[in-house]
Order: sequence, then structure tokens, then C-alpha cells
Amino acid sequence: MGLKWTDSLDIAIELDEAHPDVDPLHVNFVDLREWVLALDDFEDDPGHSGERILEAIQMAWIEERQ
Repeated sequence: MGLKWTDSLDIAIELDEAHPDVDPLHVNFVDLREWVLALDDFEDDPGHSGERILEAIQMAWIEERQ
């Protein structure tokens, strides 16, 4: 089963593995959205993302790094 926008922790883990040299605190939402869409396991509608969802993913990524 593929990742959905609501799978913020799983997406954060995949982003951390895909972009180990990136500080998630400094990622803008445009780049974050594109990186999520580029994940191999991501299978949700690209149009269903929004600022709240991207913020949740970014916060999960930051927590994953700590």
C-alpha cells in the first residue's frame, strides 16, 4: 500500500532517508511537496496537499531528526 498525504511520519522517514544532508527546518513547502511527490511509495492525489499537511510532514521530519 502506498503512502498518502496523511502518513506524515512515514513520509518524514522516507524524506530523511532520501535527503540526509537537508535541514528540514529550512525546506520550503514548494520543495517539500515536490520531494513527497517524487517518493517511490507515494500514491496519493497531488492536488490534496495543503499548507497544514506539508507543515505536519515537516514537523514530523524535524522530530525524526532529533
